[in-house]
Amino acid sequence: MCEGSKALLPGGPVDWPAPSWVRTWSTRRGLDLGLQGATAPEQVNQHRQTLARTLQIQPWWLTQVHGVGVKTDQKEMEEGADASVTRRTGVGCIVLTADCLPVLFCHEREPVVGAAHAGWRGLAAGVLENTLQAMAVNPEGILVWLGPAIGPQAFEVGSEVRAHFLDAQPESGEAFRSGQGGRWWADLHALARLRLARLGVTRIYGGGHCTVQENEAFYSYRREGLRAGRMGHVIWMAEP
Repeated sequence: MCEGSKALLPGGPVDWPAPSWVRTWSTRRGLDLGLQGATAPEQVNQHRQTLARTLQIQPWWLTQVHGVGVKTDQKEMEEGADASVTRRTGVGCIVLTADCLPVLFCHEREPVVGAAHAGWRGLAAGVLENTLQAMAVNPEGILVWLGPAIGPQAFEVGSEVRAHFLDAQPESGEAFRSGQGGRWWADLHALARLRLARLGVTRIYGGGHCTVQENEAFYSYRREGLRAGRMGHVIWMAEP
């Protein structure tokens, strides 16, 4: 990637000890990559072309449906997917977010990377589990980065959401704080860490940034509503 072109992309590489052949980029407010918000589709497509050209990648743009489907080198998932996994160099696994949790995956030795879009529905239903299954590698060698998402001070949910997690993993209760009127404050980052730890993944980085509260840096659907843009979080493998 040309050093001078980095100024075209708000954001930067993520901070984690990934292997030298793994590349990442997490965009910030100012480069709307989503077709759902207030930015005109023509401008969004220009932003997407800028991202692909600057990073020199073939990006996989998913139709995200808050589900658990995983696009792979062998599986297209035309009906929609919320994660992707590849073993091909130059292919960018990318997810778009505006409060949901972006999760990037790589392995310390194996040539495989992935990205997952984890809102509470996908997280509870197993999108992280499906992504790891598609990677088909020893979980002890996997590194994970958790990106910016709605934080525990801003993510108020009903008791039914908490029940979804508790039914699958009782220790998930530690990621919820009691609110008023039977409501709960949920910590998406903590819920993801618990899910990953149960799968044998313990090398987890990132987390801590709240898209709702850090309004100058991130888009937020909860704060901005239907006008909210989308950030992109991409991982790929460079040519050796």
